[in-house]
Amino acid sequence: MIESILDALTEPALLLDPVGRVAIANESARDRLGVWVIGQSYVSVLRQPALLAPVEDAFALGQGGSARFTHSSGAVETLFDVRVSPVRGAGGKRQVLLVFRDVSEVQASESMRRDFVANVSHELKTPLTAVSGFIETLEGPARNDAPARDRFLSMMGQEVRRMDRLVSDLLSLSRLEGQSRRRPTTQVDLARVLRDVAATLTLGAETEGVTINVDAEAEATVPGDRDQLTQVFANLLENAIKYGAQPGTVTLHLSPVERDPVIKGPAWRVGVSDEGAGIAPEHIPRLTERFYRVDTGRSREQGGTGLGLAIVKHIVNRHRGRLKIDSEVGRGTEVVVTLPAA
Repeated sequence: MIESILDALTEPALLLDPVGRVAIANESARDRLGVWVIGQSYVSVLRQPALLAPVEDAFALGQGGSARFTHSSGAVETLFDVRVSPVRGAGGKRQVLLVFRDVSEVQASESMRRDFVANVSHELKTPLTAVSGFIETLEGPARNDAPARDRFLSMMGQEVRRMDRLVSDLLSLSRLEGQSRRRPTTQVDLARVLRDVAATLTLGAETEGVTINVDAEAEATVPGDRDQLTQVFANLLENAIKYGAQPGTVTLHLSPVERDPVIKGPAWRVGVSDEGAGIAPEHIPRLTERFYRVDTGRSREQGGTGLGLAIVKHIVNRHRGRLKIDSEVGRGTEVVVTLPAA
């Protein structure tokens, strides 16, 4: 009877007999912890002092408790919040029930939140410190030095604009997270979006010696949010111009996909490629993380906030598309966005 009840639980559960051996391990516990635990002493199964202590108290004092327990299976570590409860078994003898709740994702989310707050604080503190220093200089040594005053005011303006870009990107991310479950349905001509983005950025590219080639003549209709898709390809094209070869060529290539295996239907593929130095393979999986930069100094010099590709990824996900980055050191980079066709 008890075994059937415990097997109905989705969480791993162990029932210890009066002498501290595992009498019952439900199906989830057998899957997660291993069949071998049945019949073993709780000391050899649990091992970790943080969890052994409340189990000992449950047996000796009849009081419940809880503790964290880390289980390793190969390279994978799972963090459990374990509830320890004394129960009465046959003949009134004391037994102990342990129920394991997987909190790995909660812990990972909390860690990401802490990292995000720390990164935002750092990114804002850097320009604020610079502006504060400029103000002190203007109030002191440069008070009556007109050329120095103009130079410092210009530098202050750059730092303020940097903070403004950061705040704008943070607001964009916040909005996107709120919209993630709502897929856009408006019909958008993707080819037109690409041509418009290229036209907007052509003048700036030419000043850097970069030529933009656009191969997007056919009409390509996708369900989407035009402003957000414009933001995606403007960001990718700006990155290609900034970090590609100067002088050099950046290419936007649009092509149909009869059936994409991930999207499971017809799609449109957009490749944004450059002739730059390329990106080392160890960096590629992390490029869409918030504030991750391959070259921190160069990215900041170019005006980057470290949030651009994170925003791109959120928008592509909202459109139920996929993002892929292909790069080879010395041979340039291609970022591919695949979107479901209308």
